[in-house]
Formats: sequence, C-alpha cells, structure tokens
Amino acid sequence: MAAAGPSVFLLMVNGQVESAQFPEYDDLYCKYCFVYGQDWAPTAGLEEGISQITSKSQDVRQALVWNFPIDVTFKSTNPYGWPQIVLSVYGPDVFGNDVVRGYGAVHLPFSPGRHKRTIPMFVPESTSKLQKFTSWFMGRRPEYTDPKVVAQGEGREVTRVRSQGFVTLLFNVVTKDMRKLGYDTGPSDTQGVSRPSPPPGLPL
Repeated sequence: MAAAGPSVFLLMVNGQVESAQFPEYDDLYCKYCFVYGQDWAPTAGLEEGISQITSKSQDVRQALVWNFPIDVTFKSTNPYGWPQIVLSVYGPDVFGNDVVRGYGAVHLPFSPGRHKRTIPMFVPESTSKLQKFTSWFMGRRPEYTDPKVVAQGEGREVTRVRSQGFVTLLFNVVTKDMRKLGYDTGPSDTQGVSRPSPPPGLPL
C-alpha cells in the first residue's frame, strides 16, 4: 500500500534583526511580530520579540546594531497569506518618553537559502500643524494601536506617513515538502545555469 503524500509544507526561518540606520536618533530598540494568512500556523519558535536598547556605533557608519535573533517555523497547505515580519522601532524623545521611530514590514523570503533584506521604515504623521505641535508637547506621537496594520492594505490610503530610517535583517530559510505539493521554490536568478552556446559565427 502506497504511503500517503504530505498534506502540509513547512517554512523554517532563523536569522536576526541585524542593524538599523536612523541618523537623527539614538538609543533605540526594536519589536517584531508576524502576520500570516488563515491557512498558516506557527509550529515552533517565537512569534514576537523585543530587543535590547542599542546605541550608535562610534565609527563613520553610526549603525545601531542589535543582532537580535529570529527563529520560527510555520506550516501551511498553500502559499496564500505567506508570512510577513512586521518591525517597530522605538526610542526616547527630548522629554524621555518612548515614541515610535519607524514601522516596516517585509515578506519572509520564498526560496531556501541565506537572504539579506533592508526595509525602509516610516512613521505616521499628524494631519495638521496644531496636532503636530500638541503631540510633540504632550509626548504622544501618532502611532498605530496595532503594528500589524503595517502588513495590511486596508485603510492605508488614508494614512499620512513620512519615510525615516532603514532596518537590515538576515534570514536563513529552509522549506520542507513544498516541491512534493507542486510548488517550485528554486532561485529566481539564472546564475550558475548553463546555457547552450550559439552556433559558430553568431555574436554572443
């Protein structure tokens, strides 16, 4: 009797929130969480985390280095709703209040291997100068009540935002049984693929 084929595939991801570039700010920390579709379920690892506070490096890069680990495994029956990692960066304002310094999101890589991603960050903006001054004075900057909205499209068109900073992540991705379920996760580039040589006399 033939053995039944797999009914789910696995996506295993580890890596780290490596560093950030926020030229105007220092002493920042980072939170992360995942957003995924209804057919996905975490089976191991942590779905969210909060890093230590880091200060800028003393070299010319002035990088904020966290090297904060990520380790999570998901299972699913189809790729719809592929997981995204949502990042929120916080730091003190001039009054010592913790305020958001950036939101960002990116899909976990689709293909197995080692990947590096640099995410542009943004912050919500007040809609008027009066609101901007009041929020600065009260130490309550505009922020999302749920950072996961960053990974969703609904309602984003009515939100005013401003670009601010970058965060770099490293991922090591392993998939299991995707090919058995009919999904090709091979590399998208053609490096290392041999091509037929042209007939003699034709330009390369």
